Amino acid sequence: MKILGIIPARFASTRFPGKPLALIAGKPLIQHVVEQCQHAKSLSEVIVATDDTRIWEVAQNFCRVEMTRPEHPSGSDRIAEVCERCKCDAVVNIQGDEPLIDPAVIDAVANALAQNEMSTAATPIKNLSELDNPNVVKVVVNAAGRALYFSRRTIPYLREAASRPVPEQLAAFPFLKHLGIYGFRRETLLRLVKFPVSPLENAEKLEQLRALENGIQIAVVKVNYDSIGVDMPEDVKRVEKILTTNGHR
Repeated sequence: MKILGIIPARFASTRFPGKPLALIAGKPLIQHVVEQCQHAKSLSEVIVATDDTRIWEVAQNFCRVEMTRPEHPSGSDRIAEVCERCKCDAVVNIQGDEPLIDPAVIDAVANALAQNEMSTAATPIKNLSELDNPNVVKVVVNAAGRALYFSRRTIPYLREAASRPVPEQLAAFPFLKHLGIYGFRRETLLRLVKFPVSPLENAEKLEQLRALENGIQIAVVKVNYDSIGVDMPEDVKRVEKILTTNGHR
């Protein structure tokens, strides 16, 4: 199976304009992400998908870059434009703001596509502050490991433990934090982006709900990895400290 790794990258970020080009330990953020993806064993090629020539000029020095239309409402729509003109069997959508993404997580999501048309990853919630945080997306799965629902609210609701302290709630149920990485069979992705924005997607502002609402099953791979994203300028120093402490690259 030929699987492409595609990283959507926009210059216009409300909270951090020009984020993909922000320097972290002397390299642009997007280069750190690309280099981690290039260590994944499952990807035939890594591509940056952007609508900005500034990103194109920088990223072409270390990977293939594809220009896309600027009006795409989501990362999935952006990578679908690239996927439509590429020969491949499947694609993994990797967030462009995770310079420490573990290549093993990429491989796990990609490998799940052998038996599923769409896949993603999740990790157990261990941080007490994340349980009620709407910026931390939760997912619940069925017995086969496929997603039942994703939400910014805490799911499931623990009827008998809801009034207990958060540590006791975490001990009572294995809550899962969704990681923003997606795998798609090519035909599944191209079919998905033709559906209009769904009611649940619009309500929660979670693009993966469009797939569930239209009957596309999502395999959820459980991993022992927690994402460390760059959302704000102050996150740069935090990531640089991790790189220095761990001797990462």
